[in-house]
Amino acid sequence: MNFKDKIILITGAASGIGRAAALAFAKEGGIIVVSDIYEKGGIDTVAKIKATGRKAIFIKTNVADFTSVEKLMQRIVDQFGRLDIAINNAGIIGANARTIDTPLDSWEKVMAVNASGVFYCMKTQIPIMLQQGGGAIVNTASIAGLKGLPNSLPYVASKHAVVGMTKTAAMEYARHNIRINAICPVFTISPMFDPEAMEKAKKGIPDKLKANVPMKRFARVEEQVAAMMWLCSDGASFVTGHALPVDGGLTA
Repeated sequence: MNFKDKIILITGAASGIGRAAALAFAKEGGIIVVSDIYEKGGIDTVAKIKATGRKAIFIKTNVADFTSVEKLMQRIVDQFGRLDIAINNAGIIGANARTIDTPLDSWEKVMAVNASGVFYCMKTQIPIMLQQGGGAIVNTASIAGLKGLPNSLPYVASKHAVVGMTKTAAMEYARHNIRINAICPVFTISPMFDPEAMEKAKKGIPDKLKANVPMKRFARVEEQVAAMMWLCSDGASFVTGHALPVDGGLTA
């Protein structure tokens, strides 16, 4: 896939899927804007990209704060004059609890980052893309945006919101050459989902989770990134409004 000299924003790029996406898009020639609330991880991602001879900058951003997101987009416009691709990937999990036991602060924080964060990003990215005549956006949702997941109400609600926002915005801007899609990952090995730590905390849980996946394994970050890259590529030029499960068959 050729993303040579494309300006590509990736939120939540300090680690995990976001970092892997930043490295992969850079390898294909993209100029990467690494964004995250965690400065050290974001700077490390940029260093890894630059070590390969590619271009990247870090902009610290809290996606749950609209003013912070506005400043991010303005800096991108000021420095590069355009935004070709946006990967709205920043997200958190929240408390593991039944609905009535879910702490209010967990609900508020998860919805702020996962739902409002995606809305704030699209609200400020789309005007840039309208001005330049097109672009591509991929939002990171989850299989929890397609089905229920007990003991994770805020996360499920937020990811259903991401899927709904993706479909709605895609319909609104399809005729403006702006394609908006989402990926829906299953359990993906990363700092957010660490099977070894999980096994130490509660023996047998990783095996139970893996048993639900028809392919009988967890996903790799590279597999999620491959889906992101295809959705942003010319190969997906007639694909918009799609929430793509990358889940080893779980939602099937």
